[in-house]
Amino acid sequence: MIKRIRRAAGVGGLLVALAAGPFPAHAAADEPAAKEAPKVELVLDVSGSMRARDIDGRSRMLAAKRAFNEVLDATPEEVRLGIRTLGANYRGENRKRGCEDTEQLYPVGPLDRTEAKTAVATLAPTGWTPIGPALLGAADDLEGGDATRRIVLITDGEDTCAPLDPCEVAREIAAKGTHLVVDTLGLIPDAKTREQLVCIAEATGGTYTSVQHTDELSGRVKQLVDRAADPVATPVATEGADRCADAPGLKAGLYTDRERFGEHRWYRVDVKPGQELRASVSIGADRAVNNDYGVLLRAVTTHGREIVRGSEAGDGRTDMISTGLRYPKAPQDAQDAQEPAAETVCLQVSNSFSAPASVKTTPGMPLELTVDLVDSPDEPSDVAAFGLGRGWWLLGVLVLTGLLAGLLWGWITRWRITVWRTN
Repeated sequence: MIKRIRRAAGVGGLLVALAAGPFPAHAAADEPAAKEAPKVELVLDVSGSMRARDIDGRSRMLAAKRAFNEVLDATPEEVRLGIRTLGANYRGENRKRGCEDTEQLYPVGPLDRTEAKTAVATLAPTGWTPIGPALLGAADDLEGGDATRRIVLITDGEDTCAPLDPCEVAREIAAKGTHLVVDTLGLIPDAKTREQLVCIAEATGGTYTSVQHTDELSGRVKQLVDRAADPVATPVATEGADRCADAPGLKAGLYTDRERFGEHRWYRVDVKPGQELRASVSIGADRAVNNDYGVLLRAVTTHGREIVRGSEAGDGRTDMISTGLRYPKAPQDAQDAQEPAAETVCLQVSNSFSAPASVKTTPGMPLELTVDLVDSPDEPSDVAAFGLGRGWWLLGVLVLTGLLAGLLWGWITRWRITVWRTN
């Protein structure tokens, strides 16, 4: 039905073009070639295990449908989006037929949100988990052109169609040099599923995310679709130091590094007057770790005085933990004609991860650090602009306020006691 509708639309467009008459040859030559629209295909596992009711009190399938509806509503107009399923049709025990059960539910092209939602609504958990064949089918669906291409695989289990190893399929896709990225999302994954999905993502330069809640699923898929529409900068590999004095100098950009368990790594950024430093860090738990961990990002002066910090704690429910900070630096006095001097800010990244004795701690865990320098607001509302990093005046104001409040409360109390005695 969907394909027939698409053909009819194409024929109609051709007739309109012919009716409009010929175009001058020089018109097309004068205009720059339009950038090809990015392509994304969502590959959804519809195998029998998706019936499990362990995501926010509902089945995995229902959570996926709800997330898909939100993603379809938020998909940018310029993205050409398609949907492929695996394990959606065959209910039997024949392995060969079960491992061929993958089909394109919605073709890659301009998005008709109502049509796509209707197609997703009809899905019901059914059969096997042929991840390898589904990846091959999705690669074919996205073939052709120079557009940004991305596959987003959502599954709750490992492939059941060996010996066609999905990780080897991903490596073959990457070896073709077509710049096709595969991102993977695991719904309540076990260790084997997680290992397989990480391998698929790493083979193509994609990302892996563990999902425990519906909001996490919809939010992550939205990010990946948006990333296809507006590709992020290529990360630059760097190596943090053990102390600020030896740290590498970073400019605005995206950086990758590795950090050992419980390690502190330092980086340096020059912030000019009138600029605001925005930094964030994410550390991925790419191996089994103990529950209860955290990440800390501190902005410190070269003399060791803390300016501002950001921190986040985790309890083992996700495979990525992130935090960030902002430091606005006041503009230089207009009367000072000299070139504004930049302040060197030291960024310290620390973590409190630990692991069982059987887990290898080398190499370190993957770390992604984002640094941005923007114009500082005229009237910054960020705490960093008014905190102790700016001096001791705020502490004096707080002490004075507390003293006046104490005197006022004491006077009111004495007055109430005097009135009580009088009456």
